Amino acid sequence: MTQRFPNVSPATWLQRMAQGDVLDESGTGITPERASQPPYPAHTRLFYYREVPHEPPIPFEALVLYQDKHLLVVDKPHFLPVVPSGGYLSETVLVRLKRQLGLDDLVPIHRIDRDTAGLVMFSKRPESRAAYNALFSQHRVQKTYHAIAPWRADIPMPQVRQSRIQEAGHFMLQHEVDGPVNAVTHINALEVRGTLARYELKPVTGQRHQLRVHMLALGLPILNDGLYPVLTPEGQLDHAKPLQLLARELAFTDPVSGQALHFVSQRELVF
Repeated sequence: MTQRFPNVSPATWLQRMAQGDVLDESGTGITPERASQPPYPAHTRLFYYREVPHEPPIPFEALVLYQDKHLLVVDKPHFLPVVPSGGYLSETVLVRLKRQLGLDDLVPIHRIDRDTAGLVMFSKRPESRAAYNALFSQHRVQKTYHAIAPWRADIPMPQVRQSRIQEAGHFMLQHEVDGPVNAVTHINALEVRGTLARYELKPVTGQRHQLRVHMLALGLPILNDGLYPVLTPEGQLDHAKPLQLLARELAFTDPVSGQALHFVSQRELVF
């Protein structure tokens, strides 16, 4: 464990084992005594419960819009991560829902950025999870976002932005590069108010930060974006100025019931 996770000290692993926080596939605790007794079975899968010493509370709640035996659809607020990462563990949509609803098998089918608000789908049952994952991998979900960004009359609308997006040398950032297209977004202006406009964004693909990168490349950075065009230092989030990007609609045919489903976020962006 110390070889795999060099930033975690041996003393910390021993403490986690003593607390019963390291388990094998059967749910049996891995104690220091058991781990040191030969022969230890090869290829054993281990699980541990990660700790975040000083996790900041996030004063916003996700809304459950729909659920059946297999599917759960949530309307996420800005600033709340979908899954644990970095300095967030308990203050995430997934962990909150597991605790509130008692759904231990809950898994997100797709994700949106912590800064983005709107719709997220979760799978409740392992046996139907692959069918819902295939909706996204096979591009059979119609996703519609809204964004507030500058208005420029010299940029034609509607248009389709097609480019190649990859990491920009910093783990937080992406950018466009030359090469085969891997990101496609349909963009249209819905409403203009002075120097700003409300845009409709329909991603065909699902590259990380795709909508933010495509809007920036057009010269239309999304309002209050803390990554593009300038990376905001960690710890300087302003809850009064959320990123004006909303995952507003999801439409698809349910692979289990065959029913056509269409969900719309109850949240609104602010000019």
